[in-house]
Amino acid sequence: MLSGLMLCAVLGLTACGEMPNGNESAIDPHRRAFAVSEAQNLQARGARVWCVPFARNLSGVEIRGNAKTWWGKAQDEFQVSKTPTVGAVMAFSATSSMPLGHVAVVSELVSDRMMRVDHANWHRNKVSLGMNVIDVSAENDWSKVRLESNPGAYGSVYPITGFIRPNA
Repeated sequence: MLSGLMLCAVLGLTACGEMPNGNESAIDPHRRAFAVSEAQNLQARGARVWCVPFARNLSGVEIRGNAKTWWGKAQDEFQVSKTPTVGAVMAFSATSSMPLGHVAVVSELVSDRMMRVDHANWHRNKVSLGMNVIDVSAENDWSKVRLESNPGAYGSVYPITGFIRPNA
């Protein structure tokens, strides 16, 4: 098991206690190290890594249940928005290919139509950090996105219900 400091080095997070500059992620590096470490512990035990506990550990948004229920549960407990902010949970709608929905944490805003997310189980039982997401909605409202599944390769269009911000 890696210590938090060592994990920061493995993840390429220089100066773990400092705020990022340039294109670095503004996700708290200690929170990220904890979330990744928890996922690694599950993998080491042969257990499944799921998006929900990873997003909860990384964001601090304390919601339980399948990802498809997060948007509804967040309405009275958290600030919700249709606009992404770093640290917010992006809630995916359930689809036929993703019946339980999905959640990911916004790690960086790149432009008005691109951001990066950290999440788990997009690739089965793995954590993906800094995955590009592009807004493909006609109204530029983040209601439909494509994720970079492999470098330079974007997959299907997925519906997004919105963004859940952690409580201060």
